[in-house]
Amino acid sequence: MADWVAISSLATAGGTLALAGTTYASVRSANRAARAAEISMLAQLRPLLLPSSTDDPPQRIDFMDDISVTAPGGGAGVAVVEGRVYMGFSLRNVGTGIAVLHGSRFFPDRRSREEHVPPEEFRRLTRDLYIPAGKLGFWQGVWRDEDNPDRLAALDSIERGDFRIDLLYGDYEGGQRVITRFGCFREEDGTWSVAAARHWQIDRSDPR
Repeated sequence: MADWVAISSLATAGGTLALAGTTYASVRSANRAARAAEISMLAQLRPLLLPSSTDDPPQRIDFMDDISVTAPGGGAGVAVVEGRVYMGFSLRNVGTGIAVLHGSRFFPDRRSREEHVPPEEFRRLTRDLYIPAGKLGFWQGVWRDEDNPDRLAALDSIERGDFRIDLLYGDYEGGQRVITRFGCFREEDGTWSVAAARHWQIDRSDPR
């Protein structure tokens, strides 16, 4: 005689197992969909800075002490006034999101193959600089203090005609931080050209 109680229990257990499997598959599918949506959203916010094109208009970059430099397309404005060093780069955001510049790090020597320093060692900007997606913008830096070793190094680099600037920036929500290394070189006509050497992703995996 069939044990209907046992059969019923087995059927219930089988149904519960099947439901659990279906729920697990559904949760995994939902997680994959949510992750894909997150990646798509982040891609829409992602900035990437490069030097502007040589045919872009020059930009006048003003400093708080009534000094200004003019950065031509694809170049930099560099000035030394009474021992103080003023710099400005003409940049274009080729990414899909607004770039918010956080800080910079000056290097007087060639570092194109070396890794970047930690973000906390960057010199923070005194004001927020924003560059919209696909638009022109700029970075500016100044060294005024006589006891600042970077000021003396910058003076020597300007005389030599070659230096590096690492820029730290991210999206407008404070994430997707990137460090881009720019090289600045003085041309024979006295103008300064800017080139991007490396990009490092801070908050996600690097592409390389």
